[in-house]
Amino acid sequence: SSVRDRLPQIEVAVADDAVALVFRVLADPSAGDTEAFRAFGARFGLDMYWQRGGPGTIVPMNRARSLTYRLPEFGLTFEFLPTDFVQVNIAVNAELVSTAVRLAEIQATDRVLDLYCGLGNFSLPLAQRAAALLGVEGDAGLVARAVRNAARNGIGNARFVAADLMAPGWSFYRERWDVVVLDPPRTGAEGPVSELDSSGVRRIVYVSCHPATLARDARSLVEKHGFKLRTARVFDMFPHTHHVEALALFTRD
Repeated sequence: SSVRDRLPQIEVAVADDAVALVFRVLADPSAGDTEAFRAFGARFGLDMYWQRGGPGTIVPMNRARSLTYRLPEFGLTFEFLPTDFVQVNIAVNAELVSTAVRLAEIQATDRVLDLYCGLGNFSLPLAQRAAALLGVEGDAGLVARAVRNAARNGIGNARFVAADLMAPGWSFYRERWDVVVLDPPRTGAEGPVSELDSSGVRRIVYVSCHPATLARDARSLVEKHGFKLRTARVFDMFPHTHHVEALALFTRD
């Protein structure tokens, strides 16, 4: 292959019914390259993609099936693109979502704010139990997928917006929320934590992939904002590594 020395990365996306490979290339592949990779995909039943630059440059080489995963407990199916953020371990993700929903203790009249909502992994199960839900995510593409996933699952009480949660002062912080779910990146949720006082929130479910920033934000919630840490749990989302996914519940009387 002429791209052998210009192929620094292969990204794998495993869905319930399909596997996609995204090949990051540093130079345009030749027609021969594409044909060889297409034949490889056909032989092994793989969906094959070239990526010549950023995420917007991904193009399929062969058939491009919808990638989906299910949360059977909630009767939900989620569609995603090969390079979208989804949890890497589907079995542990199902347990994580189930635990988060249980600890949120959603009442039928509750208004729920889901920050860093992605494509709706937590949003849709929560919305099934709530009066209304707002999901907020910085990636506009993921917001579009969340809207589509809500529609395909018949959930009409959830809306989604794109917003940079590093920036302060968003109007949704001044609305009333009963329950807030946070699922930030490794940098944590320092900004949102400092903004939630005016919302009247009584329960916060915080999902974290980096215990150090969870500890930092937990200290702020307890010492500055009057919450109590009620429970915490770790999930072995990344077996054979030192990384874990953590979940903590905070309440305020």
